[in-house]
Amino acid sequence: MASRLHAFNRFELKYLVPVEQAAEIRGELAERMDADLHSPVGGYGVWSLYYDSPQLRFYWEKIEGLKFRRKLRIRHYGNLDGVTDESPVCVEIKQRVNRVTQKRRITLPYGVARQLCDDRVMVDHSVKESAFIQEVLELVVRLNLQPSAITGYQREALVGRDTDTGLRVTFDRRIRGRDRDFHFGTTTPENRFTIPPHLSVMEIKVNERTPHWITDLAARRNLNLVRISKYVQSIEAFGLAPRSVFHINEADYPPPTPTEEQPLEQRPTQHDASLKVGAK
Repeated sequence: MASRLHAFNRFELKYLVPVEQAAEIRGELAERMDADLHSPVGGYGVWSLYYDSPQLRFYWEKIEGLKFRRKLRIRHYGNLDGVTDESPVCVEIKQRVNRVTQKRRITLPYGVARQLCDDRVMVDHSVKESAFIQEVLELVVRLNLQPSAITGYQREALVGRDTDTGLRVTFDRRIRGRDRDFHFGTTTPENRFTIPPHLSVMEIKVNERTPHWITDLAARRNLNLVRISKYVQSIEAFGLAPRSVFHINEADYPPPTPTEEQPLEQRPTQHDASLKVGAK
């Protein structure tokens, strides 16, 4: 059996950017970067099912800023319509070692991934995949991991060219989630916005050093680094834990004030900014 295992290390920088400004930044970046081959016009869906202990161990490790911490998730790329047990997903361990983000993942059919993570059953794998599969199973059993939250968003991705081949910049918008109905194939999910919909998360990911022109761009546009976790944001948005200092509060990031030039039907309203509007 060919190995389906993939691993990589990266440094990640995150910024909270209004959607309108994100479009301008993407246009500027496009002069020096290429669209990811897997990123169509308008982006693609990313859905993640996070597992945690009943005491939310992984959540608290993030809040406490432990230098070594891990998260387990099942991730699906694309639209959730028509997801079946045969649909490919990634079982992924994302961990932080000091400032380095490490990801290890294996691609499995959705039904097999759920057997591993939900039913805690050893699944078929190759010799090269054995250590990772056993680590996932050991984590799930030892920590009694259970589904805790689903996050979803629309992602657009750019990749570096020439000397910046290790550079990747992503823009995530319409960030939403739910704390129930944990099957990806749920027909009527009760998703809610977990970050105000007029905001997007921009992530700069590099293998080693951030190019100087990227840091210049961030400084010129007054972008501020944020410690934000979509998983943490979901846990707190659904009241599963108290809101931490890392929580993005809508009151701190009000939607833009409509201008007289905007047609009335295009102006944002309080209803537009509510947690449930358009979250499906």
